Parts: sequence; C-alpha cells; structure tokens
Amino acid sequence: MKDITLKEVHEKFGAKMVPFAGYNMPVSYESINVEHETVRNAVGVFDVSHMGEFLVSGENALALIQKVTSNDASKLAIGDAQYSCFPNETGGIVDDLICYRIKEHQYLLVVNASNIEKDWNWISSYNKDFNADLKDLSEDYSLLAIQGPKAVESMQSLTSIDLATIPFYKFKIGDFAGIEHVIISATGYTGSGGFEIYCKNSEVEQIWNKVFEAGASFGIKPIGLAARDTLRLEMGYCLYGNDIDDTTSPIEAGLGWITKFTKDFVNAEALAKQKEQKPERKLVAFELDEKGVPRHGYDIVDGHGTVIGNVTSGTMSPSLGKGIGMGYVPAIFASSGTQIYIQVRKNAISATVVKLPFYKG
Repeated sequence: MKDITLKEVHEKFGAKMVPFAGYNMPVSYESINVEHETVRNAVGVFDVSHMGEFLVSGENALALIQKVTSNDASKLAIGDAQYSCFPNETGGIVDDLICYRIKEHQYLLVVNASNIEKDWNWISSYNKDFNADLKDLSEDYSLLAIQGPKAVESMQSLTSIDLATIPFYKFKIGDFAGIEHVIISATGYTGSGGFEIYCKNSEVEQIWNKVFEAGASFGIKPIGLAARDTLRLEMGYCLYGNDIDDTTSPIEAGLGWITKFTKDFVNAEALAKQKEQKPERKLVAFELDEKGVPRHGYDIVDGHGTVIGNVTSGTMSPSLGKGIGMGYVPAIFASSGTQIYIQVRKNAISATVVKLPFYKG
C-alpha cells in the first residue's frame, strides 16, 4: 500500500483509512450521511491524490490523444477540460478520464488510480506511431476536490482569480493559498459545484491548512471516499470497475455523448455499428419502490424471477431517502418507467427504471 502525502493529517482529523486502488485512503471521518449533506449544503474537501496524471506534449500530442480517446479533443481550447474514455479493441473501456488542454501542444490526462499502470502501457503502445512526449506525474502531484454550493465563496480569499468566473469544465492556472502555478479546475464528481486543485506533493499540506482556515466559518469538513460514492451515484456518474470496465462499451453505458465518430479512434468502426444497430443491453438507473438497499453484485430479475442483469452500483440515497442504483439489463427493460426487481437476499424488491440524475438539486 502506498501512502498519500496527507496521510498523517487525515488521521489527525479522525479519518478511517482503508486500502483503495493500492493506496491508504480516508474512507470516512464521521457518518457518511453527515459528510454527504455537508457537500450538498455547504462545502467539503476530498483528498483524491491517488488519481493518476499523465502529461502529453509535443506536436503529435493531439494526434495521439485523438487516437486513444473517444471524445474529440480537437475541440478543446487552452483552459478547457473534457470528459472522455479510452476504448479498447474489443468494444470495452480501458478507463475513463478527464483531458485538460494546458498549452498549444500540451495536455494533462487525469486517470483512475487503479488503472495508472494499465493506462500508461495502453497509451505508450499507441505512442509508437506518434512519438509524443509522455510523462507520468502521478507520484509527484496531489489533488484536492473542494465541493459544494459554498466552495467558491469560502475559497475566494485564497486566490486573485475570480473563482465564480470559471465555467464548468474549464480551468485556470494561478495562485492559490500562497502557492503559484496551481491548476484550479471547475470540475468534480459530486454534482454540487466547486472545483479541484492540482498541486505538487510538497505544496498540498499548506493548501489543505489554508483551505480549512478559509472555510471554517462556512462549515467546511473533510470528506471520505464513502460519501464520494453516494454523491456521484445520486448524479448517475459511472465508477470504473463497477459501472464501466473492459467488457462494457461506451454505447451500452450511456456514454455515446463522449463518443465522437467524426474522428478515427480505437475500435471506432465497431462502436459506430453498435450505436447504429442499438446495443442489446443498456446501463439503467432505478429507484426501489419498497424499503431496501441495492448493492453491487445483486441480481436484477424480471416479473417471473428470471435473472436479467446485475446491480453495478447501489446505495441508500441520503438525499432521497430511498434505495437507488444502476445496472445492465436487456434493452427491452431500459425504458423509463419499466418495472424490474432487485434480488435483496431472499426478497425480490420492486424497482422502477428512471432517468438520471437521481438528485436534481
């Protein structure tokens, strides 16, 4: 297990540390519901420094990124960020990621911690045809996600940049908490607004301390991975390893909007054919009609008790007070309003397929 830079700081805050994606990570500090509501109503800080960062530079940087990602990175202006994925040769997904355009010929790819080595090998294998300059910065950089409706107001005193003027999925590089050249990105995986801070490991403790000083009067709290999961699920955001993986296509997963067939990329032809012919299964969102909590791996059954799929993500929604989840089912069961059943131990609990997001704010 690797330790993130702020491990001892988290322990002083009372964090429960658990192994996650090869790192010791804070899963919670107090109850999940309290942390969840803090982000929905005030401001919370996640240390997600386990995430991977790859710097792609050079005249062929864009050409390489266009080949290995599904979205159209040519649309990015300097200061833009873009959600995307790495499709594999068999129709699945190597990983999902965010692509930042830093300079004219320089991009930052932020990938999932559990896939850093796999992603690096994947990109490197295709880079033989492009010879872009690749650097793995994952061990050198930390990432804090400052999320919630009070994030901008509580942090404005720490920077000369007008945080309120950074649109969603755009970023600026500048001063923050006394540190220069910090990436301040209007991104996050909670659906409650805020931004993410990328900095060097040597700078993250100073930033963390300043953030909590500035946010003290706004009810700021540290937030763990458990609440991050309930927050992202309420928005219907996919989690790699649960809702998407090497066997799920972006078309099946509802990620057709980041799959642009106006360019050539890995397995584009097969994915375009799948989109045209309609996938046989789809990732759906559902709400339980009765008491119960759906969990990852639970069977999804039809009215006759026949297994038709399985739950990929599920929880008791703190915001809605009911069981919610996602899972793959045959396309005939994917329409909004369709009744399905979740096998919770010995009971088949009625559920209704709904449109995302679960949480409307």
